[in-house]
Amino acid sequence: MSITYTIDHARRLVTAVGQGDLTGDDIFGYQQEVWSRPDVGGYDELIDMTNVQRIDLRSVDHVKQLAELAASMDPVAVQSKFAIVAPDDYAFGLGRMYESYRRLEGRSTKRVGVFRSMAEARAFLEAAG
Repeated sequence: MSITYTIDHARRLVTAVGQGDLTGDDIFGYQQEVWSRPDVGGYDELIDMTNVQRIDLRSVDHVKQLAELAASMDPVAVQSKFAIVAPDDYAFGLGRMYESYRRLEGRSTKRVGVFRSMAEARAFLEAAG
């Protein structure tokens, strides 16, 4: 898998880092592996795409499918945040598309933000509300 992650239970934060070539299987695998764990339900999430060289999705529909899957895994009564760091234009565009699909998904309880820098992403996660 081209995504590694750490879980900080004290801060209620999952931090993931993508590297090299990233495939749809990598992204869906990460989603299933991490967010099916009951001990991280309602945690904030930070994904750093800075070191991703290439994103290989079979189709852009995968972005919508991922948003639907992720929303279906959100705990119902818990609001959380998801920050995506994507300095690359392509990754940023995919992130914004994902953000839009998540916003349209009625089951979603995560507020998504896509940022060019880690500092912006951390500020989003640390802001109240």
